[in-house]
Amino acid sequence: MPADPPRRPDETARPPAGPRHLLTHARPHARPLILGAVLALAGSGAGLAMPVMAQRAVRAFAEDRSPAPALLLLTLVVLAGAVLTAGGTYLMARTGEAIVLGARQRLVARMLRLKVASVDRLTPGDLLTRATGDTTLLRTVLSRSLVESAGGALTLTGTVVLMGIMDLVLLGATLLVLAVIAGALALLMPRIRRAQTEAQEAVGELGSRLDRALQSFRTVKANGAERREERAVTAAARRAHDRGLTVARWTSVSDVSMLMSVQVAFLCVLGVGGARVASGALDIATLIAFLLYLFYLVAPLGQLTEGWVGLNSGLAAIARISEIEELPGEQQSLTAGELTSGPARVAFHDVVFRYDDTRAPAHDGVTFDAPAGGLTALVGPSGAGKSTVFALLERFYDHDSGSLTLDGRSVRDWPLPTLRATLGYVEQDAPVLAGTLRDNLLYAAPEATRDEVRQAVSRTRLDDLVARLPAGLDTPVGHRGALLSGGERQRVAIARALLRRPRLLLLDEVTANLDAVNEHHLREVIRDLGTDTTVLVIAHRLSTVVDADRIVVLEKGRARAQGTHAELLERDSLYAELAATQLVAAPTR
Repeated sequence: MPADPPRRPDETARPPAGPRHLLTHARPHARPLILGAVLALAGSGAGLAMPVMAQRAVRAFAEDRSPAPALLLLTLVVLAGAVLTAGGTYLMARTGEAIVLGARQRLVARMLRLKVASVDRLTPGDLLTRATGDTTLLRTVLSRSLVESAGGALTLTGTVVLMGIMDLVLLGATLLVLAVIAGALALLMPRIRRAQTEAQEAVGELGSRLDRALQSFRTVKANGAERREERAVTAAARRAHDRGLTVARWTSVSDVSMLMSVQVAFLCVLGVGGARVASGALDIATLIAFLLYLFYLVAPLGQLTEGWVGLNSGLAAIARISEIEELPGEQQSLTAGELTSGPARVAFHDVVFRYDDTRAPAHDGVTFDAPAGGLTALVGPSGAGKSTVFALLERFYDHDSGSLTLDGRSVRDWPLPTLRATLGYVEQDAPVLAGTLRDNLLYAAPEATRDEVRQAVSRTRLDDLVARLPAGLDTPVGHRGALLSGGERQRVAIARALLRRPRLLLLDEVTANLDAVNEHHLREVIRDLGTDTTVLVIAHRLSTVVDADRIVVLEKGRARAQGTHAELLERDSLYAELAATQLVAAPTR
């Protein structure tokens, strides 16, 4: 049998994050962003006219003319600027929320399509932080920081031009002071960006620590580990606090530097301007207007500083978001294959697979067949590679070499949706999702009819559970099925898989949490399923596999023997040892 081609590297990785990625999120909302920016800039431009209006009013007083026209025009300019600024601010805020929504939708879609191997190396708490906190920062940087920076730059340019028209000497003194302070701020910005990145990583670590404690809530309480977990979470919170203080420290230094530059410039202008007024080179109205423009510089300089700080926060956030986007994702087929009926046939031929380069191969040349129909059982000691068989069939991972086929066709050639629609998988821990019992049963087959649901409930002996629940199938089962027993959760997972009508049913130690009566009934169900589907079961109980049509014995990543129960008892020592252990325990059940 020809081997499958070597495992391909992921083809969906993305280029490194940067400012271009920020614009990628903003591009779908370019029109409202531009309109909001124009309104905000128009509001800022209206403010530039205020000192000129004030200059006219002062000259009117000095020349004993009525200042009413100038004051009326000044009032109109103030009102127009307020209306324009308010409209621009609202439009930017609304667009910012749309940007956050789009970013979260894309990020969640990406997360749910990541390869299992990628998610295994991450923590749920950190992923949640990226999907919530980091995406929120995008709103700030795209709807405020960039616009504030652009508005500040435009206002600053206009102010400097008008100041130059009034008096070049005073402008030169002002720019000299501002240049010195700007140089100092330029040195601070890399520190601020680094501090922002560390602060967001610390928040992600806090989420991971808290998620670990909450996901294992009963284990924490059963082991009296509340104080230890509290200390661990508190330590993470303290690190986030310290990183936040670092950001606040450098940000406050930049803010104070900006304010100080204006104050120093004011002193210089006051000294130089006073001397020029005394010498007759400058009139008092122009000096007042120049000083008003000087104080007007506070706003654009503040906008530039805050915009730059916000931009650094956004770049740190987009880097964390892009880390998820760059992780290997599953190859999504554009077209789904046609579903066929009847039991599926499975064949492993010299399959080699390792989870990573630091561990021994989980499969080191596994070879076995599971014929169409009937029950094939996988047995062996822990770490033999039994669960890996299911992971490779589901293509949670791709095998490194060898051949793995379903109905004679390599699993790599199956479109993923079609492949997984062909399989039904009941995991060892039988996860039950928050929601009602009906929600859980219909999770894999939303189109299932009431009769099909009733039949699945009956076949898995869930009738008594449904009867005693207050609202029957519509009763909430709690977070992760907390209101159900272990055996009930396992039967719910099996019923869910049956509703999928799989051609190949994968059962990973499904009888582990069942009592003797329910285990007996479930074995009958599994035998019945073997008539119209292929059942592949991992089991440690002899009672689960003794009637199997074929048993595959795995050890150290290899299939060492295959046969029926009677055949393996005679010719395989490992199976005989496993069976003897189970036979000793059998009378107690």
